[in-house]
Amino acid sequence: MNLSEVLNRFFAYLKAKNASNLTVKNYFIDIKQFLAFLKKEQGNTNLEETTYAVIRKFLANLTETSYPVSRSAGRSRYKKTTIARRLSCLRTFYKFLNRNSYIPSNPIRFLRTPKRESRLPSFLTPQETIKLIESPPVAAGIPSALRDKAIMEFLYATGMRVSELTGMDLKDVDVISGTVKVFGKGRKERIIPVGRPALSALKKYLESRRTTHDARRTTEKQAVFLNKYGGRLTSRSVESIILKYARQAGLKNVTPHTLRHSFATHLLGNGADLKMVQELLGHKSLSTTQIYTHMTPEHLKKVYAGAHPRA
Repeated sequence: MNLSEVLNRFFAYLKAKNASNLTVKNYFIDIKQFLAFLKKEQGNTNLEETTYAVIRKFLANLTETSYPVSRSAGRSRYKKTTIARRLSCLRTFYKFLNRNSYIPSNPIRFLRTPKRESRLPSFLTPQETIKLIESPPVAAGIPSALRDKAIMEFLYATGMRVSELTGMDLKDVDVISGTVKVFGKGRKERIIPVGRPALSALKKYLESRRTTHDARRTTEKQAVFLNKYGGRLTSRSVESIILKYARQAGLKNVTPHTLRHSFATHLLGNGADLKMVQELLGHKSLSTTQIYTHMTPEHLKKVYAGAHPRA
């Protein structure tokens, strides 16, 4: 078995199945880590020799391993969700190997997925959300500030994933109808309404962009959100932008996904239909959307007071 050839065929298979670029990238990292473990554990990367026990040892090793986060944050242990993703990757990989006769049997078939932490997603209150979005100094007319405000407005107005935001092209935004075309997981397309504040923020950003980027040669003229070099903004850059303004606003543990959580929580808290929110978020399963049906203590008290006969 030529391992390099097998890996190339596996990643081609993922792309043919419409796996996102992020999924392919994560699977590449996961398999690379697994192969490094095999080399150390069994002295080679021969997948035909790999047993159920070795794979279990790999997953157990992850629970005891820490990895560097940053100089300031030090090291951190892998979360159960990360380990579950590693296992999901290996399941897909070994199923592919077995179906294509690269290995005689699938040693991972009966391996159980570790239970995930059932934590509620964090979200901001409407007041905190406004405070965050209003943080960029747009009054000064700084192009990056106008861009950053438009980014946060769009994340909160649409509930889209950060990868969907960075993948957004100018042709995907319909200002007249007030909608945006989004390509989610598996390149599945959906149309999301966009509120006036977000469209207004985008208009101001694009006007400033014409003088900074469009006046000179850029590498990504079709992308909506550009970096200072004229290239498409990355998900990691957006995370850094959100973190910067969250700190300025005195808010902790805020990520682009926090705005997605807030979008869903605020809609459901104000009476939106669960099925409609599922469509807007691009969830395949309704049960995934149901995690957002949690309510704040204040909202629970209000509902209780209005519904219970002896409240």
